[in-house]
Amino acid sequence: MSKKHVKTTEVSRRLAKSSIVGSLLNVRTAASGRLNEYLSRRPHRSFRRTRQRDYHRSLDLPGYWAFSAYVFGMIRRNSRLFAGLFVFYAVMAAVLVGLSSQDTYSQLSNLLDETGGGFFEGGWGSLGQAGLLLLTGLSGSLSPQLTDAQQIFSVLISLLTWLTTVWLLRSILAGNKPRLRDGLYNAGSPIVATAIVFLVLLIQLLPATFAVIIVTSAMSTNLFEIGFMAMVICLVAALLFVLSVYWAVASILALIIVTLPGMYPWQAIRTAGDLAVGRRVRILFRTLWMMLVAFVVWVAIVLPTILLARRLSSTWSFFNTVPIVPVMIALVSSMIIIWSAAYMYLLYRKIVEDDAKPA
Repeated sequence: MSKKHVKTTEVSRRLAKSSIVGSLLNVRTAASGRLNEYLSRRPHRSFRRTRQRDYHRSLDLPGYWAFSAYVFGMIRRNSRLFAGLFVFYAVMAAVLVGLSSQDTYSQLSNLLDETGGGFFEGGWGSLGQAGLLLLTGLSGSLSPQLTDAQQIFSVLISLLTWLTTVWLLRSILAGNKPRLRDGLYNAGSPIVATAIVFLVLLIQLLPATFAVIIVTSAMSTNLFEIGFMAMVICLVAALLFVLSVYWAVASILALIIVTLPGMYPWQAIRTAGDLAVGRRVRILFRTLWMMLVAFVVWVAIVLPTILLARRLSSTWSFFNTVPIVPVMIALVSSMIIIWSAAYMYLLYRKIVEDDAKPA
C-alpha cells in the first residue's frame, strides 16, 4: 500500500469522525434548545416548591351558571343550524350504528315488575324502577353487541359531529353565516389529527384504569382488611388517578386546538399544555361542570320518557314493541355531544382571550 493511499485513508477517517462528532453536537444543541424552550414555557419544576405568587395565572371567566347560559344561548340563537346537525347525527347513528335494544329494555322492565315485590310500590316505586332502567341505559347495557364496523361508524360519526360543531361555532364567531352543508363538507379535514389526539387521551387515561383494576383486585382478595395494605393501595390508586386527570385536562383542550387549520397533533397537545399551566384545576372544574350539566339533562329527559313509556305499556300492550326509550336515548346522546363540543370550544376561546404569561 502506497504512502499516498495511507494518507488519503487517514484523512477520510478524520473527516468521517469529525462529521459524526458534528452531527452529535448538532443533535445535542437542538435538544438543549428544545429543553430550554420547554422550561421557559413551563416555569414549574418537579420536586421543587412553587410559591403562590409564581403560579397564579389569570383566567377571567363568567360564573358556572352564567357561562352555561352563554353556551345555551349561543346554540339557541343558531337553533336552526344546530337542530339540523342534531337530526343528522341522530339519523346517521340510528342507520349505521343502530338503536338500543327494545327487546332488552322490555325484558328488563318486565323483570323489574315481576321481581320487585314489595320494594317497588306506589309512585316512589315506579320512580325507582325508572331510575334503574335509566342507569342501565347510561351503562350501555341496553345496547346490543356492536360489530367492528358499527364501532368504527360510531367513533367516526361522533368525531364528525364534534368537528362540525366546532367549525360552525368558529365561523359564527368570525362573523360569518355558515350553512350546515358547509360545516359537514369542510369540518372533516382534521379528523385524522383529532383521532390521534383522542388516542393519546385514551392512553393518558390508562393510569386511572390501572387504579380501578388495583382497587378491584384488592377488594376481591380481602387486602383492604389489612390496614397498612389498604393505605398503600389507596395511595397508589389515588396517585395514578391524579396523573390521568392531570394529563387529560390539557388533552381535552387539544381536541379543540387540533381543529385549527394546519395544526398537527403533537403541536396541539403542546399548545394545550401551555394554556393549562397555572389554570389546570379551574379548567378541570369547568369540565366537570360540563359533565354534570350533561348528566342532569340526560336524567331530566330520559327519566320522564321511561315513566311515560312504562305507563303506556301498562295501558296498551302494543307499546312494548315501540322503541320510545331507545329513540330518546339516541336523541339525547346527539344533544350531549353537540353541547359538550360547544362548551369546550367556547371555554377554549375564553382561555385564549386571556393571554397571561405562563405561571
